Amino acid sequence: MGYASLERYLGKMPSKESQHRINRKFQALFEQHPQPMWLIDRRERRIVEANRAASELYGFTWEEFRGMALANLEAGVESATSGTVTHRTRSGRLIEVTMTSRPFAYGARRAELVVLSDVSGQRLLEEQLRQARKMEAVGMLAGGVAHDFNNLLTIITGYSQLILNNLPAGDANRNSAEQILKASERAAALTGQLLTFSRRQVLQPKVLDLNRLIESLSSMLRRLIGEHIDLRLHLSPDLGQIRADTGQIEQVLMNLVVNARDAMPRGGTLKITTGNVRLGESYKQRHLEAKPGFYTVIDVSDTGSGMDEATQARLFEPFFTTKGTGRGTGLGLSTVFNIVKQSAGSVEVCSTPGKGTSVKVYLPRVDQPLAAEPPAVARAAAGGSGTILLVEDEEMVRDLMRESLTGAGYRVIDAPGPAAALMLAESFRGEIHLLITDVVMPGMSGRDLADGVTRKRGDIKVLYMSGHTDAALADSGILQPEVAFLQKPFTPTVLIERVREILDANGLTRQAHK
Repeated sequence: MGYASLERYLGKMPSKESQHRINRKFQALFEQHPQPMWLIDRRERRIVEANRAASELYGFTWEEFRGMALANLEAGVESATSGTVTHRTRSGRLIEVTMTSRPFAYGARRAELVVLSDVSGQRLLEEQLRQARKMEAVGMLAGGVAHDFNNLLTIITGYSQLILNNLPAGDANRNSAEQILKASERAAALTGQLLTFSRRQVLQPKVLDLNRLIESLSSMLRRLIGEHIDLRLHLSPDLGQIRADTGQIEQVLMNLVVNARDAMPRGGTLKITTGNVRLGESYKQRHLEAKPGFYTVIDVSDTGSGMDEATQARLFEPFFTTKGTGRGTGLGLSTVFNIVKQSAGSVEVCSTPGKGTSVKVYLPRVDQPLAAEPPAVARAAAGGSGTILLVEDEEMVRDLMRESLTGAGYRVIDAPGPAAALMLAESFRGEIHLLITDVVMPGMSGRDLADGVTRKRGDIKVLYMSGHTDAALADSGILQPEVAFLQKPFTPTVLIERVREILDANGLTRQAHK
């Protein structure tokens, strides 16, 4: 029944007793309606009546609502009883509500019946969707250029190291070569961050003890932040275990500690606290991607400059930074956010200008045994003997690898692509001990090439390499623990050590097709 029809209907009631009874029914309907509703005095813009659902949404009792001016609830400059506005609840929480109103006769007053819908969760979901789409677009860009970047960085780091290896200690050119090598290593780290926050990085999760990980990093963290900052560890003795990639969690800690350090240029206190928590539905309302359950928490807090709400709203945007030109890439917290998200966790930031910042990282607890630590192995001497079939379609990378391996004592036959490699595997007279092949090549994948070569030479071992780090690489099957894989960029030293390790493995390294 519409409002006008209701008024006409009430006006035609045969007796005051009957009309009073109907009024009570409609009062009960208003009070118990699941949608929050107000009755507003149009002239004074004050609340005349509020139902139970409105009290539950805003936290005010009926007595507190009655006579309240709308201006007391409005968080901005809005002054409306229709459309979407921002209101402040009794606890101070900001909510977005859609208001639909209609004129309503309320005795001698000119009133409006206002129906409210809380759309805060919907707006948060929409913002998270926009952010996800933005990250996906950046991720596609990062993944597209990563292969070429990693090939170039392999060349730069490789030849820099070869130059350094051939320069005597007092040579004037050593410093220049060292600076080139350092710059290329920084570029490789930057590319890795791009891939991480765009979720193109392949993770290798295992069960971890966070306390042990933090303690092992503490010495390095203290050197990183400097003597003017007091680092304090408060690690829970009964902390639960998590399943995550060790290197990625280390990167999370490093990024958070660096941010905290930069917020305290004049010194202060940096605390790393661990604990066990249970996240419930109230946390999920603020973090829609989180699932209720048991988590471990790492809290990195500082006594630095803090942040206002506007800065906090943009913290996880890629390339957003409050640091001066040349002092920050804006990838630190984007990287943290995406590593934690890949590990099924969530991040919460609390900050007040002038009073410091606390970043809490929640990671799901697991009831699984800790991953066994590999036994310590003495570092093998570089170099060895044997014949290697090298397949790499990037000429400069192939030249670098051939020069490095030949210099280490290996015999190298190389091919620019899979077709030439298959011909060499068939025509070469003599044993070939190892196939080193790129994974993604024109015409045939490294996996298919290895299948073809092993059909001709069943006892050959295989080392895969690639500059790709996205899901397609994971789906190829070459990232299994038993498969030998080398991620670009790498240095000649790393290449030679990996080759020596495989050839000395006495047949323990298996091919990807098995």
